[in-house]
Amino acid sequence: MGSTEQSQPAFTAPPETVIFDGLLFDMDGTIIDSTAAVVKHWESVGKEIGVDPKVILETSHGRRSIDMLKVLAPEKANWEYVQHMEGLLPKHHAADAIEIPGARPLLEHLIERSAPWTIVTSGTVPLVTGWLSVLALPTPAHLVTAESVTHGKPDPSCYLLGRERLGLAAPEKRVLVLEDSPAGIRAGKAAGCQVLAVVTSHSVEQVVEAGPDWVVRDLASVRVVKGEGEGVKLEIRDGLVVGGGGDVMSEV
Repeated sequence: MGSTEQSQPAFTAPPETVIFDGLLFDMDGTIIDSTAAVVKHWESVGKEIGVDPKVILETSHGRRSIDMLKVLAPEKANWEYVQHMEGLLPKHHAADAIEIPGARPLLEHLIERSAPWTIVTSGTVPLVTGWLSVLALPTPAHLVTAESVTHGKPDPSCYLLGRERLGLAAPEKRVLVLEDSPAGIRAGKAAGCQVLAVVTSHSVEQVVEAGPDWVVRDLASVRVVKGEGEGVKLEIRDGLVVGGGGDVMSEV
């Protein structure tokens, strides 16, 4: 291998079939990609509160806005302000959000099979419902949002609440968290869930370091398969191959 060649992560793991009692999805970076919208949004908010947008963007992904504002602009760290400003995001930047590949068919197949699932997000109700409406994606019955808990990710409270709302709080229940951010991955693991991570917003190294059980490029690698008995049977394919000691194996 020449010194100028760049190695690429090996998403070549053989297909694996696993069964879960329910699924908990993060929103941004997992179901949708609103990065372009968020950048524009924080540029506007940064000017309003007198904070460099770059400072906000460096640490905002996967974290609640109210937690960011407690540090950067405490006078704005209240739910009325946060809900208002996040509610404007889908209204003003609707064209800047896209679906993560595979997200829609996965959700549709879960609904077809009446499988337990919901969204657990660091966004507020106006933000989440706004994006779901703009993109015509299904809204789950047991939504967990930023307002639902006292502490945001990486604290596990949100995923523990998600389990509870699905009736899957018991430790023996197998729950899968689908996440993109290291903070969310850690929250899911701390809540006693297995975690499937998508590499949509962070580097492979950052994702692997957070300790997920599976790593895939996006949700196109996850599908519901038919099976008898209780539970949600999933096939996970084209996963990341990870070597001993947590080192990412690469192909060139």
